[in-house]
Amino acid sequence: MKDRSLGSRLFDGANYLLLTIVALVMILPFIYVIAVSFATPEEIAQRGFILFPTQFSLSAYAYIFSTDTLLRSLGTSIYITLMGTFINLFFTSMMAYPLAKRHLRGREKILLLVLFTMLFNGGMIPTYFVVKDVGLIDSLWALMIPGAISAFNLIIMKNFFQQVPYELEESAKIDGCNDLGILFRIVIPLSLPAMATIGLFYAVTHWNTFFNAILYINDSSKWPLQVLLRDIVMLANDRFGDQSAVERSDFHPITIRMAVIVFATVPILLVYPFLMKHFAKGAMMGSVKG
Repeated sequence: MKDRSLGSRLFDGANYLLLTIVALVMILPFIYVIAVSFATPEEIAQRGFILFPTQFSLSAYAYIFSTDTLLRSLGTSIYITLMGTFINLFFTSMMAYPLAKRHLRGREKILLLVLFTMLFNGGMIPTYFVVKDVGLIDSLWALMIPGAISAFNLIIMKNFFQQVPYELEESAKIDGCNDLGILFRIVIPLSLPAMATIGLFYAVTHWNTFFNAILYINDSSKWPLQVLLRDIVMLANDRFGDQSAVERSDFHPITIRMAVIVFATVPILLVYPFLMKHFAKGAMMGSVKG
């Protein structure tokens, strides 16, 4: 192998430097949030930017766990995320599979309608009345059923299904398998990268459910985690609105915000390592063909 030129080595060095800077810019905010959530009020007052607290304090976490409704809201968010993602994947795959067949009558018109929903929607008020008229107000189904199919994810899954070899489906039909059997026994198992990628998109959306929960859920006992944590932050701001109250407390309202962010973010981040091997492959392969 020939020695690399000076220009090539300088180019690689510049790339490494740039990527290192970008990585630090992305990682430092996470480190800051975690560090501040464990910091004491005195250290926050003395140091404006904290990456490693000198004195650890769990007072902020004790405060957000002081209410017995937190675990219930956590369970609600987990239920919405798991059940909602299952509903999304089921209906999205059921619609994407027939649309992946080029011989389907009216396929182009249906795809046009799907694309139309990506540009226009009914709006917040008409959607609210639809949810109300079907009796989903104050029901967790209101956070899962209205957005059962995402047009963007549907297109990705359709494109991925189109890449499954047609010979496999023909062989299954010769063996007496019907369309549903082909979908669940052949197509979906071969499309696990796409299913994992789209499932992660759906799961993150359900976990971060906030605005729809405020619109459709009036019963505070059914609030998901994001809405409850918003109330905790607001209560902390009201309780520690003046400096004297902050000085009398074991924690600063900023630590409450950061502890809330950590508590709401860590669970969904734990899912990424298990799906990362499928994530890039599914996103890329599902977006190549039209």
